[in-house]
Amino acid sequence: MNAATQLTYTGIFLAVFAEQLCLPVPAVLFLMSAGALDASREDHLHLLLVIASGVAGCLVADGIWFWLGQRWGSRVIRLVCSFTSDPQRSRHRARELFEHWGLRLLLVAKFVPGLDGVSPPLAGAEGATVVDFLLYDAAGSLLWTAGYALLGYLFSPQIDLIMRLLEHFLHLLLYGLGVPLLLYVLWRAYHLIRVILHLRLRRISPAHLQARLDRGDRIALFDLLNYEARMGKLPGIPGALRVDPTRLRKYSHIGFPEGVDVVLYCSSRNELASARVAQALEKRNFTRVWVLEGGLAAWEEEGRPVTETLSTREEIAERLGIKFPALIQPRSSR
Repeated sequence: MNAATQLTYTGIFLAVFAEQLCLPVPAVLFLMSAGALDASREDHLHLLLVIASGVAGCLVADGIWFWLGQRWGSRVIRLVCSFTSDPQRSRHRARELFEHWGLRLLLVAKFVPGLDGVSPPLAGAEGATVVDFLLYDAAGSLLWTAGYALLGYLFSPQIDLIMRLLEHFLHLLLYGLGVPLLLYVLWRAYHLIRVILHLRLRRISPAHLQARLDRGDRIALFDLLNYEARMGKLPGIPGALRVDPTRLRKYSHIGFPEGVDVVLYCSSRNELASARVAQALEKRNFTRVWVLEGGLAAWEEEGRPVTETLSTREEIAERLGIKFPALIQPRSSR
């Protein structure tokens, strides 16, 4: 009970704000506890102000995600979805739902795990106006915040149980997850540094690639954009095959004939998606692997040709003799 009586409006705002930024903070338990305290008259908190604090936390955090979505689009959506167990499926599912429901999705998104974090940046990336976004997001935030606060209010006799759950969760978060999370972050940072250092040695410029293509060199171009944005609506370099980078990294039964170079490109200028695939292929002794410097953006900025009609797996296999497994190509490369 002592922890519960220390709840403040500022604490509720910060807890909700942190959770909406995808941080592991149990904001729902804070809201339920505040609602229960108001019902039991054991604290100075008032239900309407609790709800207002929660809604404010949602709007500030969601406003940040909305702005990031406006500015960086699919890159931010990929970042948010990377916290899910299946990032690719999460992105496609969120886009399909948004295309069907539009901003009305914000009314229920906070009640759906995985959809709550991606909806605000997706609204920004899809070109929603600030006023429309704030109206729908405020309504959805009010439903979510008031729902859990009222739940705590109605079940106020169980306040002790709620607070024990809150304290156990915080202890688990601090001692059980804190150290593994830190080790994981350090390991990912180490791996990222290795990829960046490796990338410096395996780059090919757009001009050099164009010259080699014009000479008719045996080059297999792999386009990794299909799983970075919506399917079927991105141009690519003529002659490239659009593939899923995750499958390309993990699937080992690809037969590259001698004398064939592999060139990878993605949408981002830092080429990290391409670099990860290049590193994975080289670990399987595919040494003639290169990453297009600057990705597709650099290629287009130099005025080089692009097309929405990319090559199929069969065309690449016939032209270069590469043997593909059945699952290496996505459902559609057109």
